[in-house]
Amino acid sequence: MTDDEKTQTVPALLSDPQGRSVWVERAWPVESRGGMLLSPRIGCSSLRLRKSEPGYSTDWHVSGEPVLIIVRRGTLRIGLQDGSVKDFAAGDVFIAADRLPPGQCFDPTLHGHRAEVVGGLTLEAVHIKLDGFDG
Repeated sequence: MTDDEKTQTVPALLSDPQGRSVWVERAWPVESRGGMLLSPRIGCSSLRLRKSEPGYSTDWHVSGEPVLIIVRRGTLRIGLQDGSVKDFAAGDVFIAADRLPPGQCFDPTLHGHRAEVVGGLTLEAVHIKLDGFDG
């Protein structure tokens, strides 16, 4: 097994020490089981089904609790304070887990991300709340 085959990566939206939202690749080890590669179990506590119409957008916010988002249909664009954007379309997954450092108050010029549905399709996604995710 090559090094690339020993891990599974997922884009994760986390916070740096100053509380700015940043993208990182979060890797989990995987092992061979019956012809497939599986990670260890990742705890979760709830599942929500989401629909958002084209043109939907948010103000600046942080995720608060870590959520794995699986896009089933449409395109969700996530924008960061540094001006960068990432688009997630059907079949894409990412973790939203940016949060404020302890003792900081939310500053919409420094903290968080924005989300918007782009293109002409309704966004359909699955949100899975992750337990014990520390980034």
